[in-house]
Amino acid sequence: MRILKICEYCKNDFIARKTTSKTCSDACAKRLYKLNERNSKIAQAEMKTEIRRSPAAFITEDQIKAIQAKENLTLSEAAFLLNISPLTLRRWILSGKMNSIKIGKKHSIRKEDVFCRNTQLQ
Repeated sequence: MRILKICEYCKNDFIARKTTSKTCSDACAKRLYKLNERNSKIAQAEMKTEIRRSPAAFITEDQIKAIQAKENLTLSEAAFLLNISPLTLRRWILSGKMNSIKIGKKHSIRKEDVFCRNTQLQ
């Protein structure tokens, strides 16, 4: 069986012995492995930098568990569960579409109200 392929590292044509071969030689395979490892580490570093730039855009598992354990939610937590912006949720509260309890200057929203509203939207 003769399979003509192109090496993923050096881009030269070669005859593969297996259908799963990606490179023309062991040296190209080692270089491709190192290149892939380097690219994955760069991608991880970029992701960490992006998380540091805008930490509000990413939420951790601990934060999700904390939200699920609470009875009353803050405006931002309820907005996260409804997959809307906090500003939209604030507008809903002011227009009467969503119930909330105001404690001082902050709104507190019952988790049942959030789930009832979420099922009405779907």
